[in-house]
Amino acid sequence: MRSLLAAVSMTLMATVAQAQVTIKATNNLPIARASQTIELSGKDLATVGARDLSFIHIKDASGKEVLAQAVDTDFDEMHAPDMVIFQADFAPNESKTFTASPGGKLLYNEDQIKAHGRFVRERFDDFCWENDKIAHRMYGKALETWKGEPLTSSSIDIWSKKTPKMVIDKWYMVDDYHADHGEGADFYSAGATRGDGGSGIWANDQLYVSKNFVDSRVLTNGPIRVMFELVYEPFDVNGMKVSEVKRISLDAGSQLDHLKSTYKIISGEGPLMVGIGMKKTNGQEKAFDDKKGTLTGWERVEKNAGMQGLGIIVDPANLTKQAEDRTNTLLIVKADANHSISYWAGFCWDKAGQITSYEAWKKYVEDAAEGAASPIEVSVGK
Repeated sequence: MRSLLAAVSMTLMATVAQAQVTIKATNNLPIARASQTIELSGKDLATVGARDLSFIHIKDASGKEVLAQAVDTDFDEMHAPDMVIFQADFAPNESKTFTASPGGKLLYNEDQIKAHGRFVRERFDDFCWENDKIAHRMYGKALETWKGEPLTSSSIDIWSKKTPKMVIDKWYMVDDYHADHGEGADFYSAGATRGDGGSGIWANDQLYVSKNFVDSRVLTNGPIRVMFELVYEPFDVNGMKVSEVKRISLDAGSQLDHLKSTYKIISGEGPLMVGIGMKKTNGQEKAFDDKKGTLTGWERVEKNAGMQGLGIIVDPANLTKQAEDRTNTLLIVKADANHSISYWAGFCWDKAGQITSYEAWKKYVEDAAEGAASPIEVSVGK
């Protein structure tokens, strides 16, 4: 009997061991890196044996559970997650280990949600999104013909916040978000400029831009990452017709969105050059570093509501030059063979109390550019 129990116990222990995988994550840079998102594919987690990826739990080396999120990146018919993400802070050149194992379905409470976004039909088709640091919105089709204040623009707007709480639903509900009631406000006038990282096609030494988005789809919505796509109808580019799908993701703890635009040439011929822009303002300080692929700005917020920094990061290998038009400072990059570009853009507000000077903002963007070039190294094994 004892031998039978021992055999059963050993079998159970072997099953648990087989269902668990170890993750090693390494920061290869000599800088501290907070709120780094670790991505694990379905293939990485195939041996865990969970019902689906939303049943996989992550623990740190001490055995403490870490907040994790199952993510659908391909928007297939089943909308099944194909990736699990979680976050960790790293000291310079630090490595950490974690384990992944099956458990109950991942569930969250309101306080754990650090990234969120939605289509806002009631505000003439806005799409608004945020994390615990920043918030944005972009403009949908209905705004083009709203008689109150029509706007045709594919700009990226800024909503300045100084609370880690999610605010966009409340601000829309109260409908007084141009005034600061203690959490921040919409002080920024993006208009028809590129705002904070909007893009267009650069041809014939000018920028050609789309109208407002006509469709949207949310791929994942917190607690760690919000990711969605906006669809733009074909627009004229110096005799060509080009359409665009823009995928935007924002992770908890980050001042920067990750954006990927994929263009389709409906008529005409490529290749495509893309301009990624930052709105010009009076008195704005700017710095461009072609070696790092960064453009930063520092400017006074409208209504004398403090100072803000804007930033753009591109792959230096794809960067061709810095350019300007009447309303924007631009980084011009080459699209790849699939007519796609990938870049980072975002901002900070000094009233949030975390990045309060231009030097600190430039350092943040510089470190983020280094991190983009050297992501956290991840290996998965039993």
